[in-house]
Amino acid sequence: MSDSDELDIDGGESPDAGAGKKKGGGALGALLPTILKFAAIGLGALIFIVTVCVITIKVVSGGGKSQTVVADPSSPYIGKRPIYSYYTGVGQITTKTRDTNNYSVRVEMNIGYDQEDAAAASELSTRQYELRDFVRSYFTGKYASELQPENEARLKQDIKEILNTRFLDTGKVRIIVFDKLDVMEAF
Repeated sequence: MSDSDELDIDGGESPDAGAGKKKGGGALGALLPTILKFAAIGLGALIFIVTVCVITIKVVSGGGKSQTVVADPSSPYIGKRPIYSYYTGVGQITTKTRDTNNYSVRVEMNIGYDQEDAAAASELSTRQYELRDFVRSYFTGKYASELQPENEARLKQDIKEILNTRFLDTGKVRIIVFDKLDVMEAF
């Protein structure tokens, strides 16, 4: 046996015997699987990129819901502001602020509630003296800088939350309206 017999890779045929047969069909047969492989990778990458973009846009835009609503004020589809009944029994309260300087506050406020809410009207009437005391102590605990006009909305919201959580059992305050909110420095 020679060295070439031990390394018989062609399965026992001589190298010249298989030279007449070609497998596959030439260069195109060898190139077609490579082209298909790269086309599949490109298509997969394209699908992945489009999916990531769509998911990112949905998350950023809040799930596809519009964040801003532009409405025409003359449109008949805009809801009307509710009409409230007002409790005016608190009256005018005059007190001093928390400041070391002599500042005084004069407040006259009205408490708005739903027109159909008889429980709120009754409850506010029965707690008239408690409400007056609350308003006095609330404004006594504030500094004059907190009672500036730019803070008025925050004051109204704070008073409304306190009344709804601590004072009223069944009725609900919907709005606070100041007839007067004067902060004056006393000399």
